[in-house]
Amino acid sequence: MLLLREQWIRAKYERNEFEFIEKQEPYSAGYREGFLWKRGRDNGQFLSRKFILSEREGALKYFNKQDARDPKAVMKIETLNATFQPAKIGNPCGLQITYLKDNSTRNIFVYHSDAKEMVDWFNAIRAARFHYLQVAFPGASDEELVPKLTRNFMKEGFMEKTGPKHTEGFKKRWFTMDDRRLMYFKDPLDAYARGEVFIGSKENSYTVLAGLPPSTQGYHWNHGITIVTPDRKFLFACETEAEQRDWIAAFQRVINRPMRPQEYAVEAHFKHKP
Repeated sequence: MLLLREQWIRAKYERNEFEFIEKQEPYSAGYREGFLWKRGRDNGQFLSRKFILSEREGALKYFNKQDARDPKAVMKIETLNATFQPAKIGNPCGLQITYLKDNSTRNIFVYHSDAKEMVDWFNAIRAARFHYLQVAFPGASDEELVPKLTRNFMKEGFMEKTGPKHTEGFKKRWFTMDDRRLMYFKDPLDAYARGEVFIGSKENSYTVLAGLPPSTQGYHWNHGITIVTPDRKFLFACETEAEQRDWIAAFQRVINRPMRPQEYAVEAHFKHKP
């Protein structure tokens, strides 16, 4: 992370890229092409893959073969996010890219040996997102748009969970809270979540409680959390009291925030998932 922070500071203060348009790197030009090491979805191997970011096409694409005409994946800038994850990926220049595919989150893990190259890719994604949002929200100010460019996850970590009947044994899963989406994975580097839970607002009957219902069995960790939604209760267990407090605080921040109009559409998608 130190390498990335150094390049970020140099871009902002030494190269003045954030202040003077003419000093900005090519990442602000609306197109970027290059090779990144990408983790394989199934085998976990990192292999060199060609990536193209095109504002004109409104997408970030990657190709499995250098001379391939058709991309392996097309990630719309509309739902694209990027966050530095050196510890999780196991590389000082690791970047986690997420996007929505059929209303489910897809993770892509990449890195580059050159920290400046990785920071430039991150800034290219932010620049593409900024130009997309300027068109999508023409009345919004730059100050309103900048926080929407990319986001860090609110919290990540292991918890135990049980199924909808609350009679299944609790299983240890990796959880990621991305705004109102709570996702759980068997492994932190899985491409797709095993499941996703929408966390709405208290005005819409979402609440978080410390502890589990008295009849609950099958958990190994003793610090429970119950999330109540309009449709069902979700039961989780944390290893430590500190983790329980941190998760409850993260859930409470989201639940205390009124839902925006577009979030109601997201909630409806969750309710109609097969």
